[in-house]
Amino acid sequence: MGKTAKTSGPGPTTAATVALTRAGISFTAHAYRHDDAVTEFGDEAAQALGIEAKRVFKTLMVETDAGLAIGIVSVADMLDLKALASAVGAKRASMADKAVAERKSGYVVGGISPFGQKTRLATVLDDRAAGFATIYVSGGRRGFDIEVTPGDLVALTGAVVAPIRRS
Repeated sequence: MGKTAKTSGPGPTTAATVALTRAGISFTAHAYRHDDAVTEFGDEAAQALGIEAKRVFKTLMVETDAGLAIGIVSVADMLDLKALASAVGAKRASMADKAVAERKSGYVVGGISPFGQKTRLATVLDDRAAGFATIYVSGGRRGFDIEVTPGDLVALTGAVVAPIRRS
């Protein structure tokens, strides 16, 4: 992994920060230097920001037999596709194609935020998030995370909370 520099502050303006600001939700922006050679985006964020990987949550788009959906799970865990499908009333799920995820969310893979997506989808937040006062999610671009309370994430996205992880 390349060298990263931690910087906290206002960060860039993205669709995610606009959505949070419009909703009156408090958040803390955390920008860091993204290494283009890195593909484990959540692990990079945890290391760059000096926090435990289990507090950094990745936003994943899946295709189910009931339509597209979003699963938000800690980067320390894997998404349990069967559990996510069940949580949205579907029988099966698979990871969405990268191009579909980028087109429907309006973000690039590695920077998909649960906030401010172009298309609002059924969203499920892993129940592990409830164990933290705040969690980190992508702020809408690689090298930019947003710290929010799990409750505010649920309120703004309409997410349901369910166990959707495989450790």
